[in-house]
Parts: sequence; C-alpha cells; structure tokens
Amino acid sequence: MTLAELLVRLGSFGLGLRWRVECDEKWDLPAELERLSAGDGMDTLMLLSLTAPDVQLIDAEACGFAEGVLVVVLAEVDSSLWDVRAADERVLSELRGHYPGATDL
Repeated sequence: MTLAELLVRLGSFGLGLRWRVECDEKWDLPAELERLSAGDGMDTLMLLSLTAPDVQLIDAEACGFAEGVLVVVLAEVDSSLWDVRAADERVLSELRGHYPGATDL
C-alpha cells in the first residue's frame, strides 16, 4: 500500500489537513515533496499529486495538521506496513473498515 492509497482512505477527514513528510531514504524522495514539507507544509491534494500513483516512500512519516495541531500521523515502517495514529478514533475505525487485517498496537 502506498501513501497515496492511505490518503484516499482518509476521505473527507484528510482533505482539510496540511501535511509535512519526512523520509529517511532521501535518495528516493521527490525534491518538490521535500521542499513543500518545510514550513506550513502542503494540502492533501498536493501531497496526493506528488505521491500518486506509485511513489513508494521508505521509512517515511507523513504528519497531518488541522489549524496547526497534529491530528494524524501515517508512518511507513516498510513497504507494506503502516503505523497510523490519529486524534480522532473515527479515523482509525474508518481505516479498519477498509483494511480488515489492521491491528491495534
């Protein structure tokens, strides 16, 4: 699963967020993604455009902010395992519905 797929699964919750992305494997990080992650970050549609359809990040963390407050963290542990933390339990419930194999940590 890619970051773009996970962003789409966030649905309307993710649309109003500003994102900053950090990636340990910078050799594969699109330059524009790194530049826009500085400061105020980027909106969800911009992040989708930079990561879709198949950009695979390695050891990456995408932090979503609403009005300057961190509300969701999408951390890619490896190419197929994501750690999702969210301030709103409804977000986690929605993702569990899309990914029945998801487990609580």
